Amino acid sequence: MGQKRSRSSSRWLAEHEADRYVQEARKLGYRSRAVFKLQELQERDRILKPGQVVVDLGAAPGGWSQYARPLLGRKGRLFALDILPMDSLAEVDFICGDFREATVLEALEAEVGSHGVDLVMSDMAPNLIGVDVADQASSIYLCELALDFAVRHLKPGGAFLVKVFQGEGSDAFLRSVRSAFPRVVVRKPKASRPRSREVYVLARNFSPV
Repeated sequence: MGQKRSRSSSRWLAEHEADRYVQEARKLGYRSRAVFKLQELQERDRILKPGQVVVDLGAAPGGWSQYARPLLGRKGRLFALDILPMDSLAEVDFICGDFREATVLEALEAEVGSHGVDLVMSDMAPNLIGVDVADQASSIYLCELALDFAVRHLKPGGAFLVKVFQGEGSDAFLRSVRSAFPRVVVRKPKASRPRSREVYVLARNFSPV
């Protein structure tokens, strides 16, 4: 088993090093290849605008925040959160903690305060244990928590962007998003690895009940 895992890890590492998005991220000084997923979504859907208040869930190592913050301008605010530590970024307010824990959620809500949020974006993924059913359930649970946060904190007209792994529970989650937002699309950015089951659900024009 150990030898098999070692071969698999070596193959992943070789593919990672050869990945053109990894190479481009390094060349441009971005913290992760994931930045190109957000960049493609921004170029297509214009979700980031000057003056917005944005929450970045699952932010580490910081690629999305790094790309998004300059687009928000001097009057914008960006609050980032991750269970993993993240090197600081100028004008990004970061909280290190587990989004599933009430105390961490309360700390984020205290930071956001009464600002109201224009965009909640979530690239969260669970720590995988290698059991597909459990990993998928953990992933959908994080999506549901992100949706709940968005519904409670978005301004009227706000938007929600979330990474979803297709599988058990993903269709039901998409129905939940559609019930809360009038405009919902599913995107598969070119920078998503072709064999990955990940897609990005973009929901817009939030209207509080």
